[in-house]
Amino acid sequence: MNVFKKFQNGLAKTRSGLVEGIQRLVAQSRGIDEPFLEELEELLILSDLGVGTAETVIESLRQRVREGGQTDADALLGLLKQQLVEQLKKSLAAAVAAERPGAQPRVVSVVGVNGAGKTTTIGKLAHWYASRGNKVLLAAADTFRAAAADQLDIWRDRAGVEIIHSQSGADPAAVAFDSLKAAMARRVDYLFIDTAGRLHTKGNLMAELEKIHKVLARQCPGAPHEVLLVIDATTGQNGLIQARKFAEAVQVTGLVITKLDGTAKGGIVFSIARELGIPVRYIGLGEGIDDLKPFDPHTFVEALFS
Repeated sequence: MNVFKKFQNGLAKTRSGLVEGIQRLVAQSRGIDEPFLEELEELLILSDLGVGTAETVIESLRQRVREGGQTDADALLGLLKQQLVEQLKKSLAAAVAAERPGAQPRVVSVVGVNGAGKTTTIGKLAHWYASRGNKVLLAAADTFRAAAADQLDIWRDRAGVEIIHSQSGADPAAVAFDSLKAAMARRVDYLFIDTAGRLHTKGNLMAELEKIHKVLARQCPGAPHEVLLVIDATTGQNGLIQARKFAEAVQVTGLVITKLDGTAKGGIVFSIARELGIPVRYIGLGEGIDDLKPFDPHTFVEALFS
């Protein structure tokens, strides 16, 4: 299955909630007027784009109509898609910069709340990079959840990469330290660190995450080179709250939005990108090892409206 088709299938529920609603609105409308724009704004908000994003998009459409005299509702989808792509592209430059070659190993810390899909995401990331010729090492630094290391080991086996882990209850920062030391000695390209799931409201756990990152930085200046925050799309606007709290505690460089295939709340992608200016790096469109895809704004929006 090609990438575009995978996006189409994964966004089916969001499409049925948002795009079909817009299409019904267009079919019933005689043109783009103020009542039409107000109804459209409500649809965008209900699809979890967020109030701020919806207001920005609608105001931009209103300005385009005012300047160009465009009143044909059938032309709306083209204008709307353009606006949504522009919203997502504002953070794209940061994502491109993060991909530039740099330190070896490239240390990637994966963070998020319990149940968001961190461990699964790491397994899929390992597969993605290993299948493209990179040497990958995983660090099982989630030492609090008894099954975490075992789960990561299963994904490690599927991806065909190596793993560093310790006994249950070990100091997570020590595991991260040992893993980075091993990664440097083995000259791996990517080190992905699985951290314990933590509630964004628990200050002591967030402080522990900061400690892990400080330990990494002392051993390898600039590490972690990326901090990926995994967010479950089914949580909707609560995902935005999580992202904001994590961004306050550590320097989140990118987002992984998982479980988009299981929700109609895919609009959260726009909301988070706009509110925090953090680029979406990958999206999860299924349970298979190949179902984590690098995020491309144009492909995302086109698949959503196709």
